[in-house]
Amino acid sequence: LLIHGDLPNQSALKGYMNKLKSLRGLPAEIKAVLEHIPAAAHPMDVLRTGCSALGTVLPEKEDRNIQGARDIIDRLVASFGSMLLYWWHYSQNGRRIDVETDDDTVAGHFLHLLHGKRPSALHEKALDQSLILYAEHEFTASTFTARVITGTLSEVYSGITGAIGALRGP
Repeated sequence: LLIHGDLPNQSALKGYMNKLKSLRGLPAEIKAVLEHIPAAAHPMDVLRTGCSALGTVLPEKEDRNIQGARDIIDRLVASFGSMLLYWWHYSQNGRRIDVETDDDTVAGHFLHLLHGKRPSALHEKALDQSLILYAEHEFTASTFTARVITGTLSEVYSGITGAIGALRGP
């Protein structure tokens, strides 16, 4: 709804969930960047760096079309958990994890990578509800920042990177 503007029917939702599953992987260049981030880094700094780096590896097309922007947002939604947990496992114990899972939800994917096994339905639902509440925060400083940056006709990755930086503040 937030990205595409409409609630999908069941068939479209299934297709979208499959699209997100297919976008969870990380390019080798992004894994290399994540492996250089210190273990003491703040998770928001990891996401900000990963987002910015992804914009150099898979840049937005010059025509800045709306479908291209939505595709980038879908990739970020699908891969932010992968970025964060790849960095976490590597920085804490030097383990390079496989970041592609078959979990249906972003929450399930995140918890699966965190714990190395499928989460319980209750844990997945609890995190899913929490993520929904975060997404529905109306017009925050991070939303304002993203709108200002993209309003200059900068590309989507810059807007999201700036929004993460604004969200990182106290």
